[in-house]
Amino acid sequence: MASSSLLVHRVCYIALFFTLCFAADPFVNFELEYSYITASPLGVPQQVVAVNGKFPGPILNVTTNYNVVVDVKNKLDEDLLVTWSGIQMRRTSWQDGVLGTNCPIPKGGWNFTYQFQVKDQIGSFFYAPSVNMQRAAGGFGSFIVTNRNIIPIPFSPPDGDIVIIIGDWYTRSHKTLRKDLDDGKQLGMPDGVLINGKGPYRYNTTLVPDGIDHETINVHPGKTYRVRVHNVGVSTCLNFRIQNHNLLLVETEGYYTSQQNYTSVDIHVGQSYTFLVTMDQNASSDYYIVASSRFVNQTIWQKVTGVGILHYSNSKGKAAGSLPDPPNDVYDTSYALNQAMSIRQNVSASGARPNPQGSFHYGQINVTDFYLLKSVPPVSIDGKLRATFNGISFKNPVTPIRLADLYYVKGDYKLDFPTKPMNRPPKVDTSIINATYKGFIEIVLQNNDTVVQSFHMDGYSFFVVGMGFGEWTENNRGSYNRWDAISRSTTQVFPGGWTAVLVSLDNVGVWNLRAENLDRWYLGQETYMRIINPEDHSNKTEMPVPDNALYCGALASMQKQQKVSSATTLFGSSELFFTLLLVLSAVISLVS
Repeated sequence: MASSSLLVHRVCYIALFFTLCFAADPFVNFELEYSYITASPLGVPQQVVAVNGKFPGPILNVTTNYNVVVDVKNKLDEDLLVTWSGIQMRRTSWQDGVLGTNCPIPKGGWNFTYQFQVKDQIGSFFYAPSVNMQRAAGGFGSFIVTNRNIIPIPFSPPDGDIVIIIGDWYTRSHKTLRKDLDDGKQLGMPDGVLINGKGPYRYNTTLVPDGIDHETINVHPGKTYRVRVHNVGVSTCLNFRIQNHNLLLVETEGYYTSQQNYTSVDIHVGQSYTFLVTMDQNASSDYYIVASSRFVNQTIWQKVTGVGILHYSNSKGKAAGSLPDPPNDVYDTSYALNQAMSIRQNVSASGARPNPQGSFHYGQINVTDFYLLKSVPPVSIDGKLRATFNGISFKNPVTPIRLADLYYVKGDYKLDFPTKPMNRPPKVDTSIINATYKGFIEIVLQNNDTVVQSFHMDGYSFFVVGMGFGEWTENNRGSYNRWDAISRSTTQVFPGGWTAVLVSLDNVGVWNLRAENLDRWYLGQETYMRIINPEDHSNKTEMPVPDNALYCGALASMQKQQKVSSATTLFGSSELFFTLLLVLSAVISLVS
């Protein structure tokens, strides 16, 4: 049993958390236990990472401005961190769940309680492991932030919600994939594509073996459903389509889009989309749901196709025949680029706040800093295969960056990340970007690699203002969309091309910039932005280090052995726990 002083200390810290996050906002509590289970999604028994015994993990559904408490227990045989793709973690990069900001949760049943507010956000996101390539084995799930009732959505309320998680899949374990990369090998072609953790429907008896369980989505005729789709795969862009049904795009990664119908949409690794799909067909049979690989040789990659079933309640038979066609030329990146740039922000719709999304006139703001991040195919550095931005392959510091700042750990990292490619041999380093608080920066991603890459930024959404092929030049700024560019946290960069984004740096902390392609990320294609407000001496723009922070590296001696598995066990129930939090928050508010 914890001592009374420890009890008060912990409660007061978390009460402070809720006070800083506005105590009037509701809270929600989740418990996620990570463990291994055996599954056979492609007909081959293998070890996958389950969450609460499920693969994929449970859907976490919250509302704008909710205070979210997630207790994660690690029952894997290796360290774990969970990151929340697209959740901005306002003022608290301590909760971001990547190695530059958090010590990992040790194996052997240790836990860590994430505490954050989904401040001014709505939309479709996901959570997933961020270390050791564990996402290649599972551990992911959907994270949905719904609007407050007082904020209208820019479409009629749907009749139901459907979540579809897609991704390429290997029957080799994530540890084997890791070893392959460590040995200088490429991962090679995936063994298939999963839809909600299941293999393909047997649409072709040659390509799909018997006995594979497939996903079936049950619907009713005449109804309209909100369909949220996440690509959580390793490295493959997937074209998503539903046979004979239009996909009305309405939102992506937290921002409402101009509403357009598509017959299919390319969804790149790490991206999330929300569609409205109306069940307007005659249900003469079931319909195929397809996620197929893009920008690869389809003759060789034909089996890398996920197939599920859309089943009307009045369906007259099983789906049969050929799959609906993908875009005409799987190598036609021009078509893909035009589709990407057709996705624009709905400037008149309200997002998480009553004011229209377009009220932030990003196109009229002067750029304060410019970064050109160039990627090339993986190279050998000191005999090891590595991936780079601007010739630097990132090595995570031994001590997380903000912890190193707080405790004056010297030499942990360097604030010398180059603003453009340097004419020097590539190297492994801990270089990060020394960004300016309240700056407005332009980042050009130049992809001289041979594969489509996904680029992700934690802590922010950015405006995707331009894409093109060839080497970026200043003349390309003339083609930028400065009015209704979509704002999102993950964008594609086509091989031999560039993508330009603009972002306002108003979120203090240390934030990860990375390739979402797991192989490139694992090989070092990432860095961090360190954004500090030098005038903040009272934790107004950045929350203090959490009381339950884990310590490692130079600070490992500060870490105490855990005696309880969850903060709520100190009180016996989560209801009593949160009641005490609210009471203490109210007291603190009155006193202050």
